[in-house]
Amino acid sequence: MANIIETAKGAGVFGTLLTAVEVAGLTGALESPGPFTVFAPVDDAFAALPPGTVQTLVDNVPQLARILKFHVLSGAYLREQLIEQQEWESLEGAPVAIRRADPFEVKNATVVSADIVCDNGIVHVIDRVILPG
Repeated sequence: MANIIETAKGAGVFGTLLTAVEVAGLTGALESPGPFTVFAPVDDAFAALPPGTVQTLVDNVPQLARILKFHVLSGAYLREQLIEQQEWESLEGAPVAIRRADPFEVKNATVVSADIVCDNGIVHVIDRVILPG
C-alpha cells in the first residue's frame, strides 16, 4: 500500500500541495509511519486563492508550514470517526472544525473524496485550502 505522499503523487491533482509540502520540509514527515489524517486540497483549491498568495506562502516557509500542518491530524481517522466530534486538534495546534451533517465539511471546505486509506494514514480530499483562526 502507498504512503500519503505516494498516494498524492499518483492521484495527479495535488501538484501544488506536494510542492508546498516539499518547500516546507514536511515530505519526510508524511512519508513516515504516522499515522496521520490529511485534509488534502486539490490544485484547483490553491488556484482559487487570491493572486500571489501561493508565491507569498512559498516565500514565507514558517507560515506555509503552519498552514500545511493545519491540514493534518495525528492519527488515522475515517469520516465516520471524524463526525463524532465537532472539532479536532491539528498538528499546527489550532482546532479544525468538522461539520457533522451532510455535506461532510472540514472548516470551510467540502470533502469531495473521503476515506482514502494509505499505508501511514487517511486522506480526505477537499475543495478549498483551510486556514487556522
